[in-house]
Amino acid sequence: MNAKGPTFTRRMLLTTAAGAGAAAVFAPSVLRAQQLSGPIRIGGLMSLTGAGGTWGPIMAKIQQQIVDQVNEAGGILGQKVEYYVEDDQTNPDAGVLAIRKLIDVNKVCAVTGVWSSAVAMPTLPICWQNKVTMLGIAASDTLAEMPHEGYFIRTYVPVSLQGREIGRFGMKRGAKKFFVMLAQNPFSLAMLKGLKDEVEPQGAKVSHVIYDGTKTSFRSEVDQALKEKPDFIMLGGYPQDSASIMKELYRNNYTGTVCGFGTAITEEFLQAAGKGVTEAVFTVFPSVAENSDAYKNLQKLVGTGGLLDTNRCQAYDQINLALLAVAASKQATGEAIQKTIRSTIGGPEGEPVGDVMTGLKLLAEGKKINYEGASSNCEFLPNGNLPNAYFKTMQVKEGKLVTV
Repeated sequence: MNAKGPTFTRRMLLTTAAGAGAAAVFAPSVLRAQQLSGPIRIGGLMSLTGAGGTWGPIMAKIQQQIVDQVNEAGGILGQKVEYYVEDDQTNPDAGVLAIRKLIDVNKVCAVTGVWSSAVAMPTLPICWQNKVTMLGIAASDTLAEMPHEGYFIRTYVPVSLQGREIGRFGMKRGAKKFFVMLAQNPFSLAMLKGLKDEVEPQGAKVSHVIYDGTKTSFRSEVDQALKEKPDFIMLGGYPQDSASIMKELYRNNYTGTVCGFGTAITEEFLQAAGKGVTEAVFTVFPSVAENSDAYKNLQKLVGTGGLLDTNRCQAYDQINLALLAVAASKQATGEAIQKTIRSTIGGPEGEPVGDVMTGLKLLAEGKKINYEGASSNCEFLPNGNLPNAYFKTMQVKEGKLVTV
């Protein structure tokens, strides 16, 4: 995918030790010329219930559809793909139990999904200690800083960069006093720091509150915000709590700018808050690769010609990356997967692909491939982060989110 801004390629990242190790893993040949010793086991650590319950079932369904396509075509290297899904309940304790089952019972070599940072924090060490690759969405900056030995790959934009981008947006609108309303979770402070690092050096004032997102009333938090007389309020929670906060702001006739984090301002938020309440609300969020072949392939898969959210796109990319890494390395191991994703499934000399079936065909022909995803160009740094971030701004107009 040709993206705006600086571009980092896997060829550039190959200078790392992880990349160098991966180069030795890859050797083009007909895929069926070398057989794996058993089925390819991939685990989906999904938030089927809890705060992430909106997305977990959708993401799991997309990944199962891709697995079904591969198995119907004969599998990879003579083996079927087995896909196991466990519900982390968007809860750290449940997440630990789920990851232990996926690793100890199901014997998976890679785990996908991992939507919640609260779940990712205790489960990532379990993954890298067992040499299982985690392909996650969880946005907490702390995850990339943990000693994961390369077994962490994040398909989402780090949350501090998102905070900075919202700060830039506010400054462009002339904001002087920011009030940040954040649900209590592992990425709240990183989001706040990113925004403050962007706006405070320019003279803006930032106040904040971190609240319990499971509450049903946020009157006291809104009163606290309004006492500061902000001209810019940022909503950094989830759809339901953000809708409740927005209703309180509406009742208090707040006239400043309201801008929400991507996890807050969604169709669910619009429905929960109501048409009049949400009018003119902004959202700034990481954009997906709308012009890529992968994005178009995913539209066909889910049966829509409309816009796709980042969670669907990341779920699609995660499973494609994991399966293509197995095919390219000819090894169904976490080590081979994480190294191959960072190196040999891409580079300027590889043929661009946006779906697993095309990639498998090219690999079988002995060709190199460059997987360009639906959510991003899928290039990853040694710490697991995407090196490039692209954002989109939308506003609610007549009850609908439109690009501005």
